[in-house]
Amino acid sequence: MLPIVKADGVQERQLLGSLRSRSAEVDKEVTRVVSEILENVRTRGDQAVKEYTLKFDGSLPDALEVDREVINDALTNADPEFVSALLNAMENITEFHNRQKHQSFIDAKPNGVILGQRIRGLHRVGLYVPGGTAAYPSSVLMNAVPAKIAGVKEIIMVTPPGKDGKPNPDILVAAAVCGVDRVFLLGGAQAVAALAYGTETVPRVDKIVGPGNIFVATAKKLLYGQVDIDMIAGPSEILVLADETANPVYVAADLMSQAEHDKLASAILITTSEKLAEETKAELERQSAALSRREIIETSLRDFGGIIVCDSMDQAVELANEVAPEHLEVAVQDPFLYLGRLDNAGSVFLGHYAPEPLGDYYAGPNHVLPTSGTARFFSPLGVDAFVKRSSYIYYTREALEEAKDDIVCLAEKEGLTAHANSIKVRFS
Repeated sequence: MLPIVKADGVQERQLLGSLRSRSAEVDKEVTRVVSEILENVRTRGDQAVKEYTLKFDGSLPDALEVDREVINDALTNADPEFVSALLNAMENITEFHNRQKHQSFIDAKPNGVILGQRIRGLHRVGLYVPGGTAAYPSSVLMNAVPAKIAGVKEIIMVTPPGKDGKPNPDILVAAAVCGVDRVFLLGGAQAVAALAYGTETVPRVDKIVGPGNIFVATAKKLLYGQVDIDMIAGPSEILVLADETANPVYVAADLMSQAEHDKLASAILITTSEKLAEETKAELERQSAALSRREIIETSLRDFGGIIVCDSMDQAVELANEVAPEHLEVAVQDPFLYLGRLDNAGSVFLGHYAPEPLGDYYAGPNHVLPTSGTARFFSPLGVDAFVKRSSYIYYTREALEEAKDDIVCLAEKEGLTAHANSIKVRFS
């Protein structure tokens, strides 16, 4: 099911190279189809959205916007245990993200100069939430909570209708719990276009966040600049960094927790223990037999999984940084010993009792993470993603006079004489 290779400078490079193939450039046909959808929605608005909804989702809801009473009813009729779990998770997510807030500042200098920075939330944000079998209420919390903390004035959620034209009730419950302002029943590239351009019914937003399939991701990529986006997310991935103290039962279970997402998901074990490698492989065979998404897991592990056995933890850490995984578990005796050296990862899970699903649902850090090696330069979704900054400057005449010669010198050095003149005229 899962190949085991020795890190000899060649085999592990070949394995990691094959894994990167899943992140290849988007198929040109996908880009063409998505471009056509975007232009159609831009020019025809609601009518185009309805046509695509009927075509791709198989049904057309009675109205594009979900009535607030329907959202409230979903919460009223929800399983109390589910609501309680959402509220407990939201409390942790809120507490963590509250610590990310930055303050505006003002710097008043003795010479009368006043400098400052103003931070405020975006006006309106669009949250894309998949429907059907990939409906994740937890993603509603992870996107909406930091937006609320940032001070976003209005959160617009889009989610595809079911085959019956109705919304997924669990998604509505999550929306109600975390204070989403409006919910629309549309999905796919057409939903992203509606958010970016605005239609007769769907308001135009400043930023679009949330996961989706290849068509949604491509739409977000093509519309970046027209609207801001969180990131271009690829298939899910996990890397487990383990020594001989790791439990193969736990390691196998954690690898499969990501493999079950998608046949393109990637699950990698890097370890210094050949014994752990063999035992984990055996556990994967044993545990997967009882899981509902066995076929997806086995395909993912076969095509985009692997076990790499290293001679030392130094070598293992180096490889982990090279992979730059979305999720990185550090299943070793002293995980904090390596934390400061693990620079490239979306989220790091330390020790034998911090499995990846803990972060997906409950602990508090965001589960919207950079994928496909982009953790080298991207960060998890957070409060900063939902704010904008403006700086401001106030100078007295005396302060400007003191600085004028330097400004004129720099402007003229760049050949921008009008810039220099803007300073000179104030003192001529």
